[in-house]
Amino acid sequence: MTPVSRRAQRGITLIGLLFWAVVVGAVALVAMKVFPTLNEYWTIQRTVNKIAMEGGTTVPEIRAAFERQKQIEYSITSISGQDLEITKENDRIVVSFAYDKEIPLIEPVYLLIKYSGSSRR
Repeated sequence: MTPVSRRAQRGITLIGLLFWAVVVGAVALVAMKVFPTLNEYWTIQRTVNKIAMEGGTTVPEIRAAFERQKQIEYSITSISGQDLEITKENDRIVVSFAYDKEIPLIEPVYLLIKYSGSSRR
């Protein structure tokens, strides 16, 4: 039998395994912290589309409709009806919003995400 040379051996080293574990762990941490904010953004976008289509005709009616919907959707915490920008374009109501979400990762590191959107035209 001939001894196996080191060049023929394949595999991952312990340091390589630790490196990839740290990388995968960091990506998983960021994903777990960001996903709830994305879910909230999608909920706000869906609510704004619904309110623009059937919420009312005046600014106070639209803001009140958003607040009612916000009480139903418990995941909306970042904005209120007062934060909505309501305009009219070509006889259609357009409801826009923008807000910042600061996510603490590991003290003192934070991730800042700027969300914005508007109702479909």
